[in-house]
Amino acid sequence: MTASHFRTSLITLFSVAAIGFSAPSQAQKKAGCWVDIFRDDHYTGQKHRIKGPKQLKNLISLNGSNWDKQIESIIVGPNAVVTLFENKNFKLTLKEMANHPVLMKSLGITKQDILEDSELIFQPNVKVHNFGEFSFYHKIRSIKVECVK
Repeated sequence: MTASHFRTSLITLFSVAAIGFSAPSQAQKKAGCWVDIFRDDHYTGQKHRIKGPKQLKNLISLNGSNWDKQIESIIVGPNAVVTLFENKNFKLTLKEMANHPVLMKSLGITKQDILEDSELIFQPNVKVHNFGEFSFYHKIRSIKVECVK
């Protein structure tokens, strides 16, 4: 094998290897960027797929149906991170309000209210069969779906 032939073979091999290890395209990233929401636990009942990236400030009219406080289980896509909020419009959570005691007092918010308030963040490929285990039963009011990878 000549030096020139050897270099050509190495370049071809390198090109094939580089193609095989390329980063996912935007289309591939978006293809797996979704969350399936279900009205009932264990991924049953009415289902709706939310394709990301998406920010839903409320769930009152999602695909012609009211999903506000109606989501019981979810399946997160392989390229999505999903944040579920107890509040509409991604407003300040009660935990953030704890930094403003005068505001808390004026609104009648107690420390117990703050302990019960939360958002949930789920990484790719997560399945949640019931939100009761997170003390988030009938609480989901807004959703963010972010695309990753």
